[in-house]
Amino acid sequence: MLKIHNPDSMAPPASFYSQGIEVPAGARWLYIAGQVGVKPDGVMAEGFAAQCKQSWDNLIAVLKSADMDIPDLVRVNGYITDKADVAGFREVRGPYLGDTRTAFTLVVVADLASLDWLIEIDAVAAKV
Repeated sequence: MLKIHNPDSMAPPASFYSQGIEVPAGARWLYIAGQVGVKPDGVMAEGFAAQCKQSWDNLIAVLKSADMDIPDLVRVNGYITDKADVAGFREVRGPYLGDTRTAFTLVVVADLASLDWLIEIDAVAAKV
C-alpha cells in the first residue's frame, strides 16, 4: 500500500493532493507518458474540458493495461496552456481521483508540442 506524507510541520496541501507518497519495496512501477485529448479515433477533443476528460481517460487506459487503477498513482503532472483553466482542471480532476491524494504538480506553460493541445498529463504509478 502507498503511504501518504502530509507532515504537520508544514502547511497543508493547497489543493486536492499529497505532499509526498512512499512506495514500499518490491512494487511494480509504471511510467505514463504525457496524455493529451486525442480520442481513440485519432480526433482531438474540442475545448479544454473535453480535452481534459479525454486526457484522463487516456491515462486510465494505460493504467488498466498494466492492471493498475487510480489508487496506484504515485505522482501526476498536469500541464495547461491557460491559467484561466486551473479551476476547470481541478473540477474535471476531482471525479477521476475520488479520494486518491496522489502527489500532484500543475504547471501553466506557454505552449505544448502541438498548438491544438490545451492540456497534457503524465504520471507515475506503483502496484504492490
